[in-house]
Amino acid sequence: MKQRRAWQIGILIGMIVFVGGMMIAFNQEGEEASVKEMITVSAELEQSLPEPLSDTQEFPEVDKLLKDPRLQGATTAISVRHAVSGEVIYAHQGNTRVHPASVMKLFTGAAVLETLGEDHRFKTELYMDGKIQNGVLDGDLYLKGLGDPTLMMKDLKAFAAELKAKGVRTINGQIFGDDSWYDQVRLSQDLNWSDEPFYTGAQVSALTLSPNEDYDAGTVIVEVQPGKKSGQAGKIRMVPANSYLTIVNNTKTVAKKGKKNIQVERQHGTNTVIVSGTIPIGASKARSWSSVWEPTDYAVNVFKHVLEDQGIAVSPASKVGSSTVPKGAVLVADKSSIPLKELLIPFIKLSNNGHAEVLVKEMGRLPGGAGSWEKGLAVMDNQLASMGLDTKNMQLRDGSGMSHKNLVTANEVTHLLYVARSKPWYPTFLQALPVAGHDERLIGGTLRNRMKGTAAAGNVRAKTGALNGVTALSGYIETKEGETLIFSIMINNYLSESIHEVVDGIVVALVDVRLE
Repeated sequence: MKQRRAWQIGILIGMIVFVGGMMIAFNQEGEEASVKEMITVSAELEQSLPEPLSDTQEFPEVDKLLKDPRLQGATTAISVRHAVSGEVIYAHQGNTRVHPASVMKLFTGAAVLETLGEDHRFKTELYMDGKIQNGVLDGDLYLKGLGDPTLMMKDLKAFAAELKAKGVRTINGQIFGDDSWYDQVRLSQDLNWSDEPFYTGAQVSALTLSPNEDYDAGTVIVEVQPGKKSGQAGKIRMVPANSYLTIVNNTKTVAKKGKKNIQVERQHGTNTVIVSGTIPIGASKARSWSSVWEPTDYAVNVFKHVLEDQGIAVSPASKVGSSTVPKGAVLVADKSSIPLKELLIPFIKLSNNGHAEVLVKEMGRLPGGAGSWEKGLAVMDNQLASMGLDTKNMQLRDGSGMSHKNLVTANEVTHLLYVARSKPWYPTFLQALPVAGHDERLIGGTLRNRMKGTAAAGNVRAKTGALNGVTALSGYIETKEGETLIFSIMINNYLSESIHEVVDGIVVALVDVRLE
């Protein structure tokens, strides 16, 4: 007791000394500057403090849903904030670190908007090193990528047209791809090898090619149509057409009432694509996306074919490969991507993993000085910290959320979404979020088939997340009373195949809440 009393007296004396010192400081010269400095320090400290949870409301309907047997054995983290005050009004394991899956893209999107700005664009450039004589380029071509995930076949055709406009009819040299803007590491550190053959695990290169306006860079679309008769193999084509990948056709056309079931899988570490399954007579075509092995070589290979298709002969001795643009090479043409504010639509609404990783490397390349995951994640961490987030309580391993080692808390997700509302880029950020129950693909995005016919339809803008054993949904809710709520729901280690029904039920319940 005596020791405890002595300790209390010591604390009291310390407080008196501290207050006395402060009073003396205020009476000295430079009083105004000192006060401003203290307010600044106080504000910085306040940003990094965890949110008080003592005044949270009771949401009986949400609590009831948390007793769903499908959540048994799982970790469920929920955080709900008032959008205006930023106050946490409901939390369930809100400070528990969990895997966010693609909710990680919210952190990547906010960080890249803050770092590079809404108007940032990527570029692709075409150089030639040599002289043109009598329509012959006696030298090499260089296709240089600066991270552009929107490069398409039509852009390569435009480059070919520029060459023809300069009088080039034959290329008597090599065709190189320059991907030195980023490093040579193609896959993020925790990507499962079994994900690599699919478009969700596409390799990242500074020079890459997309098959259509979804901009799934480093992929090819494989289309399968039925044969004319039952028993025949299906008809397969690739978009864009190329000779870089080899198709093994194991498909079979079946009767009209047969099952349409086509699988497309590239063999790991190769560019051999196995297409198998059945497709009925008269059925519509089946479409699947496959990643390619080494996207730089793929882009250059397609470019060579484009040149030939556009009437520019390529010498039989010419080869394609990788090399950096030499000094003295002449810029023939360049192409700029759509601005970041437009790229955010397919990135977040369609949850494009490749975009996320390109954005991380771009952050590393520009402010960080190196186009690598290591540098990009460091820039991202610093940027989020400067926005007031507690990055020391997170673990960032990639930009897409594919890593099972990413760790964040629900309270920090809602903190991010609260801070975003104060930023000039917030309208762009908000517009990029999927809208619950909206049929339009580039509006509803990954939420277009969820919560239809409920109070949440059209009133929820949120980012989805899904991995094996992980489901997540985080964003903004407009309640029936006209209030805006910020929410994050992340569930880890579940086994049920219908777990999203629980998540959607919680969101619908939040639309109905009345704030005290």
